Amino acid sequence: MEASVVDLRYRMKDVLEALERKETVTIIYHGKVKGKIVPASESRKQKIADHPFFGMKAKSSTTVLEEMSDLRGDRRCHSRGDGHREQSHSRHF
Repeated sequence: MEASVVDLRYRMKDVLEALERKETVTIIYHGKVKGKIVPASESRKQKIADHPFFGMKAKSSTTVLEEMSDLRGDRRCHSRGDGHREQSHSRHF
């Protein structure tokens, strides 16, 4: 089934019925394919070993905790110099 953005808004029942029939719904926007909605039972599960991040650091000597700490950087508390630590909060209004 092909469905436009307007169909998604006003004919969602038809889209859901197509998915119930195990049909893939192709989303069309301005005449071009933008994506597909695949029925849940047809979705494929990816094995962890197939993920691009798996094994990236296989030969690294750092632990997982060290790696996560490096990725996160210093996001926690900042020292005030008097032995106390204060939270850094930024507010956006």
